[in-house]
Amino acid sequence: MADHHRHAQHQHHGAGPPMVPTVRPACVTPVVSEWTGYQPVSPPGGPYGTFNPGYMPTLPTLPTAGRGHAMFAPPAALGGHRTPPASMFDSIPGYEGTVAEGGGGCLPPPMPADPVLQPEPAPQMPDWTIPSITEETAREALILYASSKCCYSSAPAKDGVITNMEAFNTYRYRLETFTESRSTEWNHEPYVGQPVDAFTQPPPGPWDIGVQTPKFFLNAEDTIKVPYTSSVKPCHGCVGMGRKPCTVCAGAGNRFCGACSGSGFRFGSASNGGGQCLVCRGRGRQKCYHCNGQGSTQCDICLGKGQLLVYINLTINWTNNSDDYIVEQSSGLQVANLSTVSGQELYRDSQYLVHPVMGFPDSLVVQASQRLVNEHKSRFSNTSRILQQCHTIELIPVTKVTYLWERESHMYFVYGNEFKVYAENYPATCCCSVM
Repeated sequence: MADHHRHAQHQHHGAGPPMVPTVRPACVTPVVSEWTGYQPVSPPGGPYGTFNPGYMPTLPTLPTAGRGHAMFAPPAALGGHRTPPASMFDSIPGYEGTVAEGGGGCLPPPMPADPVLQPEPAPQMPDWTIPSITEETAREALILYASSKCCYSSAPAKDGVITNMEAFNTYRYRLETFTESRSTEWNHEPYVGQPVDAFTQPPPGPWDIGVQTPKFFLNAEDTIKVPYTSSVKPCHGCVGMGRKPCTVCAGAGNRFCGACSGSGFRFGSASNGGGQCLVCRGRGRQKCYHCNGQGSTQCDICLGKGQLLVYINLTINWTNNSDDYIVEQSSGLQVANLSTVSGQELYRDSQYLVHPVMGFPDSLVVQASQRLVNEHKSRFSNTSRILQQCHTIELIPVTKVTYLWERESHMYFVYGNEFKVYAENYPATCCCSVM
């Protein structure tokens, strides 16, 4: 008897009821992760919150959509891990610096195996004369300009007497450098049985993957999945479960009843004569609409699959890098106006690399060409591959027109192939106001 008594004391550890082992519900799978996973609990009074004092439910307990318990999770886990951890990605030879969401920056192109082609001699400069416009063209341009303004009278344009027309040489030099740049970044997508080929053989280098070059001097982009980099990983957003705690109810499966402010009664409490809340049936809480009482929702990263196909994406960008230089002229027209019009092309040279312009009559154009050609070479050759260059010289026609209207002299400009007009002080305008 004494031995039996001591054995009973040893089992019960002194006073108190005997220990009962905790049994985990069969519907919940334990998960080991960075956070503690879903914690199945039964709140006092049942799975839909604490029952109100003095209220004994006579209605059956609402089901939890096939689950024995709602699931709680710590706040850090509610939003999931949107950014994949660095440990999720393999170390692929030749792509060690690749990261997710930002890539590894532009990859420098390899040194060319063959000697770089030298630019061919520039074509001879043609002999161009300065174009001029007629008085009729200048007048029609001003009439069209005045008619486009709601407060401008067309009388000065129609009746003004043109007294002088002066043409100005305005050159625009433009250098275009068409480049190809490449960058890599880790990407992922839900795994639904796609081929997995990582480490089956070494992947090709970023600049060894062949692509079709688009038409020169047109921007384009292409994305290619790098071969032999695809592997399967557990989803970082849901720790491989396919579901995440509901962000509305914090994984509880139920939420505070707004109809009765959580009291369970229509008018505050039973002492105030309030009847049972019909929305939550007196429980003070109601089933979460977002997760339908499950406490979790489908992971939006893996779409419920629990696994991701992880691979490296190669992004190729073809960019037309263009710089202009407009020679300042003494007409009085601002250079900014000329950027919106086209001119007559005097010169064009397009090849892999171009020589700076030589022998042009305006020395400012020659200096601008030398400067921009050197700048483009140093700016783009280290981070991208130069595919083609083209430079042009345009003659933008600018005509300064002086005319008399009502015995006063006025002036306007007609410029560009579009015959645009700039008339800062048009003599017949009115002020419109709404009272």
